[in-house]
Amino acid sequence: MGFLHRHRWATPYGLLAVGLAWLAVFFVVPVYYLAESSLQTGDPDFGYAFTWAWGNYADVLGRYQDQLLRSLQYAGIATLLAFVISYPLAYWIAFRGGRWKNLLLVLVIAPFFVTYLIRTLAWQTILADEGFVTDTFRWLGIIGADGRLLATSTAVVAGITYNFLPFMALPLYASLEQVDKRLIEAAEDLYASRPVAFFKVTLPLSLPGVFAGTILTFIPAAGDFINAQLLGTPQQAMIGNVIQSKFLVINDYPQAAALSLVLMAAIVTIVVVYARVLGTEKLAP
Repeated sequence: MGFLHRHRWATPYGLLAVGLAWLAVFFVVPVYYLAESSLQTGDPDFGYAFTWAWGNYADVLGRYQDQLLRSLQYAGIATLLAFVISYPLAYWIAFRGGRWKNLLLVLVIAPFFVTYLIRTLAWQTILADEGFVTDTFRWLGIIGADGRLLATSTAVVAGITYNFLPFMALPLYASLEQVDKRLIEAAEDLYASRPVAFFKVTLPLSLPGVFAGTILTFIPAAGDFINAQLLGTPQQAMIGNVIQSKFLVINDYPQAAALSLVLMAAIVTIVVVYARVLGTEKLAP
């Protein structure tokens, strides 16, 4: 105890040590090898050598710009849809759920009890050309008589939105649950209507959840390739499909690594800009 008392200044660093070691082993080191691979040249038959091949980045940006932009677009649309669906859901659970809150939260995360691949394959059945959803859309005139939902951008975005919806809903619920209801009552006592109280009190106080939810949804969505592969066609291919193919099929490791780092840089840039726009001072609970 005397040793701990004399070295209390070291306690925070000791607590951080395990996390920093984990980060170093499972993030920093892999990124280092990824960066090294991205600067190599060669072929699968004779191997690859480190040659400071910066041209790999220019090459992949020129060849796969469409897939990169499509990935960011799909991820952005899916994140927005997930927010529009999740915020009312999280709001209702937090403020109206009552004794059913725990059950409702279990229902939100229930899809996670089924593997990601099976959930996506289920959407092939849901959006099948002769399925109920497609027939209903045809009857409503939303799509033509020969139109389809499967193998379209709509199917890919729908699959991404569904698969990552809990990542949006849970942070929103956690943030809304912490909102002091007395503040809303005080706003209404000061003659604020319910919409005004929501936009002036509830929404600003829930911004930490909004930020966390959008980040947790957008980042994995941008790198996803399962939904595009199973619900789309090559015309809907995302950058994750290209990376997966180059790593596991073509064995073009330098370009695969370069694409991975380009995607990482694009996501980091978007997150930083988003945080600046939202305002970091608003993210403190």
